[in-house]
Amino acid sequence: MYDIFQTDRLIDLWLTEDIGCCDLTAQLMIDEDAVGTFHMNAREPMIIAGIQVAARLLTRYDARLQVTCLVKDSDKVEKGKRILTVSGPARSILTAERPALNILQLLCGIATETARYKQALEGTQTRLIDTRKTTPGLRMLEKHAVTCGGGLNHRLGLDNGVMLKDNHIAIAGSIVKAVERARKNLPVLTKIEVECDRLDQVAEALEAGVDVIMLDNMSIADMTTAVKIIDGRAKIEASGGIRIDTIREIALTGVDYISTSKITQAAPIVDIGLDE
Repeated sequence: MYDIFQTDRLIDLWLTEDIGCCDLTAQLMIDEDAVGTFHMNAREPMIIAGIQVAARLLTRYDARLQVTCLVKDSDKVEKGKRILTVSGPARSILTAERPALNILQLLCGIATETARYKQALEGTQTRLIDTRKTTPGLRMLEKHAVTCGGGLNHRLGLDNGVMLKDNHIAIAGSIVKAVERARKNLPVLTKIEVECDRLDQVAEALEAGVDVIMLDNMSIADMTTAVKIIDGRAKIEASGGIRIDTIREIALTGVDYISTSKITQAAPIVDIGLDE
């Protein structure tokens, strides 16, 4: 999902932001030739995501550091599990500690929350997908974390597909006209999705022959009716106002996908510590 080149650019920004000119505390308190071994430990149960990113950050700051990842992305670990060990110059370890922990805690939090939402869908045919509501600059990493938690990725960016929302439709004049215009120069194999918040729009989207129909903020009753109207002629995505306590009821209407920003924007940060 992410490549080293793009990740290194981000790591450089994170290190520059956190360190500034130097780590004054480390330089004053730790001898230049001091070495040490430290361990990252999970302080609560979690799903791992971004362990290689944290390792890469440490060695990019100081290539002399020896980092061993003791888990891999998508692993489920319990409280107290040792997940990474780093050895080498003590100054460097303590200087790079915080940004390494920050990104790892964020990504593991997203993976863990995704897994929680996915678990609520067990026994249904509905798949969990993410949205473009991600932290600016961190989209590829956060979407990778979603997959580590068992979710699927929606569009990675605006160039990944055509999604016609209410404003696009208003400008075109109707759903049919909007779809016709989009289809004229549509790249081969690219799908068209239409956002619908009323049942009459669902019927119009079917008439236009779209690939995916998004049921936006519909009631359970309307979603149930929409699934019957569509009857397998298009894939169905439910979105808007999805919560952990409502997601299963929505899935039981028969939709193919449920998308939510809660797994990225509202995922709690998990607790990971660096201990000697």
